[in-house]
Amino acid sequence: MSTSITDAGFGYFEDFAPGRRLRHHRGATVSDVENNLVTKLVMNTAEGHWNDHAMRDSPLGSGRIVFGLLTASLVFGLAGQDTAEQALAELGCGGIRFTGPVHVGDTLYAYTEVVDCRPSQQRDDAGMVEFHHWGLLDDERVVFEGNRTVLLKRRSHWVTEP
Repeated sequence: MSTSITDAGFGYFEDFAPGRRLRHHRGATVSDVENNLVTKLVMNTAEGHWNDHAMRDSPLGSGRIVFGLLTASLVFGLAGQDTAEQALAELGCGGIRFTGPVHVGDTLYAYTEVVDCRPSQQRDDAGMVEFHHWGLLDDERVVFEGNRTVLLKRRSHWVTEP
């Protein structure tokens, strides 16, 4: 994977091409606050999110399991500075897979590959980019994969040179 490319002038439609890979700089440690709040907001009652005693000897590892869509949101968010700073809209996500457990206290990192780039049929000033994101724990185990499509500004229409 390449090094992080976060930059204020980066992230326009023209900056992406299929096959480009990005390693995102930031990581995020999942705390009780996020796990409890999001799991309660969506009324997920799975005991694995709430019961330390029940999860102590779980085959999924010791400790409560983080709600999967929180994992997805964190990975998309970690990738966002490099992939969506020039976004006009988030168009969709799919191909979501959870490949390993995430526990409260784990730290997630994100990687991205550009899957597809195409001009918008509705807007001359934008293009659509599909990204494939991976979420990894600090020990390099992949725990999440998913695709996300973003409508990005075209530099040619949004940036005026001095």
